[in-house]
Amino acid sequence: MLRRRVRLHLGQWGLSEVADEVQLCVSELVANVITHVGERTPTALRLTTNGTHVRIEVSDSDPRALPTLLAPTDGAESGRGMALLDAVADRWGVILRGDTKVTWCELATQTCAPPGCARGAQTAM
Repeated sequence: MLRRRVRLHLGQWGLSEVADEVQLCVSELVANVITHVGERTPTALRLTTNGTHVRIEVSDSDPRALPTLLAPTDGAESGRGMALLDAVADRWGVILRGDTKVTWCELATQTCAPPGCARGAQTAM
């Protein structure tokens, strides 16, 4: 459901060309919260665009469980999520805010100009 909503918003913003990559990043960031912080952890997803980049932010209530970029072995059953995100996103990071953290990433889009571009568009899910 979340992936479909992300694709819908990107389509409305005229950014369908990055939908697959954004959906992958959203899935990995949300899965990290579920796996490493807890299944019932309050989590917020925020998508924004400035016309040249889409920014994905996933916030949760555990600033101690930081995402880690690993180099898993071929036989490893986990540990590839942040490596996938690192390969797809142009940049990513973590912002610590007291008792919460925001893990974010940005993906470049084709530069667009009004009226087809939703500059400054944002949505929270």
